Amino acid sequence: MTVLEIEVGNPANAEVTEKVEFLVDSGAVYSVVPTPILEKLGIRPIAQQEFRLADGSKITRKKGIALFKHGNKVGGADVIFGEAGDSNLLGAFTLEALGLALDPLRRELKPLPMILAECHSISDGRPL
Repeated sequence: MTVLEIEVGNPANAEVTEKVEFLVDSGAVYSVVPTPILEKLGIRPIAQQEFRLADGSKITRKKGIALFKHGNKVGGADVIFGEAGDSNLLGAFTLEALGLALDPLRRELKPLPMILAECHSISDGRPL
C-alpha cells in the first residue's frame, strides 16, 4: 500500500487548502475526500455517480471538482464526497492531473511522461 499526503483545495480559491492523507489506488478512477473537508473548502457537488462495490452492491455518491497539490505539482480533478466508512483514495484522474504515475512493483510515485501531440499538414508539413 502507498499512502500520500496531498493538499486539497477549491479551484475558485487555490490559496486555501486542507492536507489529507490518501491511500493511492491506481485502480480507482476518482479520488475520495471526506464530505466535511470538501464542504469546509466550499466545494459543491455538481453530479451524482453510481459505484459497484466488491460484494456486488451499488452505492451512490456526490461528485465535484477539486484542486490537488503535491510539492510543486498542481492539478484539478473530479472528486467524490466520501461518507462515513469510505476510505480516502487518490485515484487515477488525480494522479494524472498531478503528472504522477504509480509504479505498481515498487509502490512508488514517479513522474508521468507528459506528451503533447502536434498536427501537421500532409501537403507541406507545417503545423495546422
